[in-house]
Amino acid sequence: MGQDNFTPLKRSSTGAAAGGVLPTTNAASAANGRTGRGAMPRGRQIQKTFNNIKITILCGFVTILVLRGTIGVNFSSPDEETINQQLIEEANRVLAEIRSDVDPDDPDEPSDSETNPNATYSLGPKISSWDLDRKAWLSHNAEFPSHVDGKPKILLVTGSTPKPCDNPIGDHYLLKSVKNKIDYCRLHGIEIIYNMAHLDKELSGYWAKLPLLRKLMLSHPEIEWIWWMDSDAMFTDMVFELPMDKYKDYNLVVHGYHDLMFIQKSWIALNTGSFLFRNCQWSLDLLDAWAPYGPKGVIRDEAGKIMTAYLKGRPAFEADDQSALIYLLLTQKDKWIDKVFIESEFYLHGYWVGLVDRYEEMMEKYHPGLGDERWPFVTHFVGCKPCGSYGDYPVERCLKSMERAFNFADNQVIKLYGFGHRGLLSPKIKRIRNDTTAPLEFVDQFRHSVTDKSGSQN
Repeated sequence: MGQDNFTPLKRSSTGAAAGGVLPTTNAASAANGRTGRGAMPRGRQIQKTFNNIKITILCGFVTILVLRGTIGVNFSSPDEETINQQLIEEANRVLAEIRSDVDPDDPDEPSDSETNPNATYSLGPKISSWDLDRKAWLSHNAEFPSHVDGKPKILLVTGSTPKPCDNPIGDHYLLKSVKNKIDYCRLHGIEIIYNMAHLDKELSGYWAKLPLLRKLMLSHPEIEWIWWMDSDAMFTDMVFELPMDKYKDYNLVVHGYHDLMFIQKSWIALNTGSFLFRNCQWSLDLLDAWAPYGPKGVIRDEAGKIMTAYLKGRPAFEADDQSALIYLLLTQKDKWIDKVFIESEFYLHGYWVGLVDRYEEMMEKYHPGLGDERWPFVTHFVGCKPCGSYGDYPVERCLKSMERAFNFADNQVIKLYGFGHRGLLSPKIKRIRNDTTAPLEFVDQFRHSVTDKSGSQN
């Protein structure tokens, strides 16, 4: 192996004894008073000197920056520093103004006043003839039909607070959530509205949806169904379509469980994160009966105590819209329940815990279009609060799970274009098929999967 001419080097004991030189030191160099590597060429010495000078200058520059940031050493002009300070103050003022509910430039802004607990709260003037009024309007405005090709017009409504998120990354996930909803609505011919305004200060938080739903019903008589969906819920089955024929005799469709509702009277028997209201007089009446539990302050606090005492498992806190709806439907069952469809055959609301970690299994065993536990129609991130500064679950876990849900759904959309995400946690995409000279084949496959309501497509 080429070792015939190899001669191992041996340490010299005589050199060490004679000159006091380390065994690995060149003897000739030691004799000349140098240690280690012999004479350095002059050019390299000059280059090394210049490098040391550069390092010294760089260290001095960094020191100046550190001093400027820590003890206020400043070499800029006073005018420039004043301008910078003014810009900072203006930015802070604008941000504080955005995060507040009051516009300082609006002289007509009313002061907050406590709602009179002895007065019954109202969403607006009482309307009693909406069915007749709406029917007459539709007959005189044929260009705005309530049904198209035999299918009822649906308006999906979602939204978020007018303020920026407490957690900056929350705004990014709100954007992903609305992009997801826009994709689903585009594929299924559903209109969508995104709201960022508080229409009634008394009904804040969970309750803000009630005045919005009423306004939309009265302002869009051509819409047959109003579909509310929370901002923290995502479509995860982009093929599944609501079985609207099943609801032809009902006015409210909400996800829930009959035994929890009527036997246990549980406070989680229904979920109001995703539900549908028919645009009719019955729905206006239910909103009128529902809203009085929601005004903030004493009314909401006292209503919360009543609901905690009545509903099984409910913690002690102020009244929320979901508990109030369950309480109303149970205590006034004869008046409302005949027109309420409690949906449990598919996931109109799917609790994210136990779903997001099974997406890979779902992709391996099943296919979109099922809508149930095999391929959930909606994944709802209850308790996460991505836009808030608090939540029931760790922020990292929530954001990771929301990323998986978004990409799981997005794969079903961008598949049409021949792409897919590199992984359910990756925003990056990869090509999953090559372009062909017959692209319409893939378009037909995609369209057929969307229009097939049976869920039998593969």
